[in-house]
Amino acid sequence: MLIRPVLIRPGRDSDAAGVIALIGRCWADYPNCILDVEDEPGLLAPASTYAAQGGPLWVAEDAGVVIGMVATVPQGGGDWEVCRVYAHPDLHGTGLGRRLLDTAEAHAAGAGATRLHLWTDTRFDRAHRFYEKRGYVRTGPIRALDGVPDVLEFGYAKPIEGVQVLDAAGAASAVRALADILVACVDGGAGISFLAPLEPAAARSHMAKAARDVAQGRCVLLAAWSRGVLAGTVRVQLDMAQNQPHRAEIAKLLVHPAHRGRGLARALMAAAEAEATRAGRTLLTLDTRTGDAGERLCHRLGWTEAGHIPGYAVTMDGTLHGTTIFYKTIVAGSEVA
Repeated sequence: MLIRPVLIRPGRDSDAAGVIALIGRCWADYPNCILDVEDEPGLLAPASTYAAQGGPLWVAEDAGVVIGMVATVPQGGGDWEVCRVYAHPDLHGTGLGRRLLDTAEAHAAGAGATRLHLWTDTRFDRAHRFYEKRGYVRTGPIRALDGVPDVLEFGYAKPIEGVQVLDAAGAASAVRALADILVACVDGGAGISFLAPLEPAAARSHMAKAARDVAQGRCVLLAAWSRGVLAGTVRVQLDMAQNQPHRAEIAKLLVHPAHRGRGLARALMAAAEAEATRAGRTLLTLDTRTGDAGERLCHRLGWTEAGHIPGYAVTMDGTLHGTTIFYKTIVAGSEVA
């Protein structure tokens, strides 16, 4: 397909034929995935269908041909659903899908959205990777699409701002995004068990293990979003020794360098403490590189410094640095240093 500057404009009911052709073409790349308009009559008047739900439709057009589309509709309580994100397969990798999703997300955010969610066919593995790259994580059960035979869908969601616990499915779907954060932090000089430059494959392997730990109940994994971007994470390690059932360890507090200064580290720590308390743990411990921002944060948050271990770890240039051990005791829901 000839690529010209692509116009994204409000959709019209007269775009129905182009919309149907686009969806049919996208579905054709997957086995046994055939669009039957009788199952989805709303496609015959696409703009009116979404307008009736309180949301807009946009289409991307090239020389009069519909080559992309997206819609978004309010669901109440600050939730907005992103619908029908399609870009012609010939234009995958050109940034068109990103522009379409940006358009829908910006509209929802401007209308007061606090959380975005969407549904995607379980067969659309390329779409899954695209949404995960954009900070969406798997959420909720798989659903059967009403009125469309043999179609199962994954739910994906993300908050515009905030921290949430990732279950096993969410953690697995976030592996690549969390690995990107880990790489950025290590390459930025963070002292978190790895040396720069950290290979992406090694970071993904590490985060995949964290996802398995979540599935096995060994840890609680939290993620933080800023302006719709998955930008930070922390873990509450619950797999303690047999004689320490009351203890949890706070580990791998990471905030992407591009999103620091927005309070994400503080929010992640508060959420981690709350999850540890919810798990019945009364003693929290952690360690952080001596003299870095993590140490200062612990002092500000009221953690008690237990001591220093000099020469604990090595940097890329061979310099040894120390670590500082902190603890916090939780008693009857209140914090006691």
